[in-house]
Amino acid sequence: MRNLLIILLIAMAVPSVAAADWPWIYGPRRNNTSDQKGLLRSWPASGPRVLWTVPVSPGFGGPAVSGGSVYLLERDERVGDTLRVLDFATGKEVWQFAYDAPGQFMFTGSRTTPTIDGERVYITGALGDLHAIDIKTRKAVWRKNIWKDFGGGELPTWAIVQNPLVHGGLVIVAPQTSGAGVVAYDKLTGQLKWQSAPLSGTTGYVTPSFVNVAGEDHLVMITAAVGRGRTARNGSVNGLDPRNGRILWTYGNWQNIIPVPPAVDAGDGRILIAGAYGAGSAMIQIEKDDSSYSVTELFKNPDFGSHTQPPIVHGDHFYSQYTINERSDGLVAMNIDGQVKWKTEQQPPFVRGGAILADGLLLATDGSTKLYLIDPSPSGFKPLASAVVLEPGDNWAPLALADGKLLVRGQKELKVLQVAQ
Repeated sequence: MRNLLIILLIAMAVPSVAAADWPWIYGPRRNNTSDQKGLLRSWPASGPRVLWTVPVSPGFGGPAVSGGSVYLLERDERVGDTLRVLDFATGKEVWQFAYDAPGQFMFTGSRTTPTIDGERVYITGALGDLHAIDIKTRKAVWRKNIWKDFGGGELPTWAIVQNPLVHGGLVIVAPQTSGAGVVAYDKLTGQLKWQSAPLSGTTGYVTPSFVNVAGEDHLVMITAAVGRGRTARNGSVNGLDPRNGRILWTYGNWQNIIPVPPAVDAGDGRILIAGAYGAGSAMIQIEKDDSSYSVTELFKNPDFGSHTQPPIVHGDHFYSQYTINERSDGLVAMNIDGQVKWKTEQQPPFVRGGAILADGLLLATDGSTKLYLIDPSPSGFKPLASAVVLEPGDNWAPLALADGKLLVRGQKELKVLQVAQ
């Protein structure tokens, strides 16, 4: 009952979407879960049937699906960014939107997933260019630069990583500059509606996420710590009012020098924060007392974390890929109280791959070549099927699932696999 209530509350916080769509990063509820039923419980040795394959340039941005089209952001560092729009049924390219944004960064390619809302698609490029594009005219309606417009200096090592977050009439992103922590624009006109105060910490790679606290939507933003190891300091986890950007609460006891995954709503006002670089994870509880909020740390666990993707919630357990620079724990399961139940380590390895929960099962890539179908059980790792579906590489992009079809983006190709009946 509690988990059903969580799902209903989260669903109320996001715009309505078609049942067969995956219109932004991490899916309709922004938590890598899908209402898809009828998943195939077994595959041939070659894996699920490949419906189509298209070549792509190197990158880490995932696909989005809406209205029978697939949206993917690509990048040529010598030229700029390109939004490619493909026919979902055939993979044939229908149109493109490109703009100049030359610049080189460690790990070549795109970083973000497009966001589709009604007749608009929103994209954020590596240099901070935020575009609102009309799907019918295929032209930009408005454009901002979320880095330069708020006093950003030298760009972060791995560029700007902000997946546009649509909430009501707003598009929300986090510049994380000396001028503003998080900002919101009118999604139709691009007018700046609010900007939060600068946040403690420095620029990271986290997109804001929503959690439910006492029936309210709180916008949660994680910033990067300064320093390393025991000297790390000033990183913060912040809860903001999405209506005006006011900072409602701050938690400062989780220090990650390079945060990437967004915060996860764990229900009942609890928030799970997970990362890499020695940060591990923390669970905090937010409670409301009249008009103020309190933050309680429930636990911290260095043995459960994540490098690039947020953990997935299933029942009272979390599942995450925790192979990082310092350790190789593979796929790890942890319960709601912070106890690690199992980890695959290198048997098999899981390295920063994407995952989706659907029909009571996990579809997960290993971050390189293989796709797994897993029964997510607290008692142990239970693979039902696996197959090689991509060429070797740093295949870390988020997955998408729509109309029984799984979209898997590698460093050389985008594949669409039939994974449901």
